[in-house]
Amino acid sequence: MKIITLGATDSLLGPYLAQIRDKSAQKDSMRFRRNLERIGEIFGYEISKTLSYKTVETETPLGIAQSRVLDTPLVLATILRAGLPVHQGLLNCFDGAQNAFVAAYRKYGKGNECDMEIEYQSCPPLEGKTLVIADAMLASGASMLMTYESLVGNGEPAHTHIVCPVASRDGVENLSKNLPHKRVTLWVGAIDEELTNHSYIVPGLGDAGDLAYGAKN
Repeated sequence: MKIITLGATDSLLGPYLAQIRDKSAQKDSMRFRRNLERIGEIFGYEISKTLSYKTVETETPLGIAQSRVLDTPLVLATILRAGLPVHQGLLNCFDGAQNAFVAAYRKYGKGNECDMEIEYQSCPPLEGKTLVIADAMLASGASMLMTYESLVGNGEPAHTHIVCPVASRDGVENLSKNLPHKRVTLWVGAIDEELTNHSYIVPGLGDAGDLAYGAKN
């Protein structure tokens, strides 16, 4: 698996990452969502450089122009609900893409043991297409791995891009271990070194779903 850390190079991504981490800025949920969306747009632009294109003729008011247009069938997927703003940013870039949605949640058992479960999936056929899976954070990586396995049941993608603005070192290593083949690229903004026993990233940014859409029961 290839790993690309966009935050390692100075760009507009840095200020947006700083704002989604800032506990004062987080009080404005609309701003938080919009920053995640803008981060998704940056990842979308960078991913666009890896895709295939073709030349078409475009008629202008004054003649014919040769234009390069996307020639890669795309499916954009996200894990509800925290991944939705990042997904929207990607969709702003790839407005002709098909879309997939997965509902995954943590199920706690005895002794505070935690398992991931998928409750719902909606996905088009994936065979031979490029799959982009977005989530706001990559903690342990368990939900991302389960989501990936669930989605590829709809066909084997030609390539999969996984987008997570904030990741933990443990989560990155988990995906690297379990998705070793070359047809997966992990795109992250920042990699944080600490992951608590309850799978919270430190310093992280808190609960992205609650910050974007309000607290849940």
